[in-house]
Amino acid sequence: MTLCLLLYSSLLQSATPKSQKSNELIGHRFLTFNTVIRVNQIEVARDRNVGQDERKDHTPSRVIKFRNAVEEGFPGSRITWALSWLALHDTSANYKKIRELVVGYHYKYGDEITFIPGAYFANAYNSTEQVNKDLHEGLAKVSEITGMGYRPNSVVAGFLSAKNLEFLAKEEKIHVCQGNIWSQYAIDNQDGDGSVCYPYYPSSEHFCKPAQGTGDRIDCVNLDGWTMDFLAARRAGGAGGFNSRMGVGPIETLHKYGEETGVKEMLHSTAIHFDRGFDLNGFAWVTNCWEISLPIDVSGLTSWLSEIKKRWPDTEFITQGEFGLIWRNHFKTNDFNYRFEEKGSGIGGSDAGMKIRWMMNKTFRLALLSEDRNDSEEKVIDFTRYDLKAEEPVSASTRNWSLMGEINQKQIRPQDKPVPFSNLGEESKLIIQKIYPEFLRSK
Repeated sequence: MTLCLLLYSSLLQSATPKSQKSNELIGHRFLTFNTVIRVNQIEVARDRNVGQDERKDHTPSRVIKFRNAVEEGFPGSRITWALSWLALHDTSANYKKIRELVVGYHYKYGDEITFIPGAYFANAYNSTEQVNKDLHEGLAKVSEITGMGYRPNSVVAGFLSAKNLEFLAKEEKIHVCQGNIWSQYAIDNQDGDGSVCYPYYPSSEHFCKPAQGTGDRIDCVNLDGWTMDFLAARRAGGAGGFNSRMGVGPIETLHKYGEETGVKEMLHSTAIHFDRGFDLNGFAWVTNCWEISLPIDVSGLTSWLSEIKKRWPDTEFITQGEFGLIWRNHFKTNDFNYRFEEKGSGIGGSDAGMKIRWMMNKTFRLALLSEDRNDSEEKVIDFTRYDLKAEEPVSASTRNWSLMGEINQKQIRPQDKPVPFSNLGEESKLIIQKIYPEFLRSK
């Protein structure tokens, strides 16, 4: 590793990364991308694993091919690399070389290198104290292998509990975390539906809940893991034969449908934010994750990125830590009011002829579904209040960390049946009317 540092130290891109257009949030389109390098599929503890051994899937050649595909598709991009505990410590030749390559990309491109506790789902298997210990020592190891006093701006976690997010902010002085996977339910090894899909300051009560004020605000911007198609995401897991996580992720698009249709859906999900979402919110953000172990041709990744560069040439492709800090600089509190609208692509669970609208703020999130040709028949499919008391499970006790409100989009409870807006309770209507009076008057 010393040789690697000598080769790259003169570049110093980590200290002076390639310039971006602005440090402003409003008026800009942002793309972030993280990739995970691990040894086992889910490293539930430092010495215990669940799932497949992925050593054979992590090779230097695969890392090189992946990074070249990103640069070819979007020259000048900066991505975030997340290494698991075992990936940081494995002494085999492959992992030693992989760490050298990643450090080299940091100095060459300005990429971010960080730690992922548990290789996802740390709280489903470990105590809060153990996760804090892993974060502290894992981040120290990242600094050690990168050298020159390096410290990442963010952490990748999949899901991360409020107590651990607070530890990151107060003890580790890290103020950005990919700490929720929006809309995940009945997928993989942990559930976490109920949050906002754009950045927010989490509450000390629950990582899915936006903080209501200074008393419960954790100063660690919580980011989604990857951008999903809102129509597909309203399902639970694989309900109806569709994958609820379909969006820009490669597993549900390129792997499922092939490059042509897969890229089409990835661009559809991107356009939700970079076109109409940009108009509604004043800025736009799309994020993705590609695990190095995936047996998926990276040509589709290059195609997606190239088309983004062509259709939205002003896109700023930066690390998730940089983006989170730009958001944090603009929003000092959770005074956001996000809006999203989508018409189905006709691919998978993105139903053709259907329209969905989302409204998300610190008090609640609200989703309405209708036929594209008939907005008057909109039905509420999700109303989750954040102004109510919330409580997380005890760490390592359950997979279900969701925050479900009066009506939840997954429709797994009897009360989740979609209803006309007029059928909501009077208290719910008043709460919504306070923020969207013009919306309520038309109903």
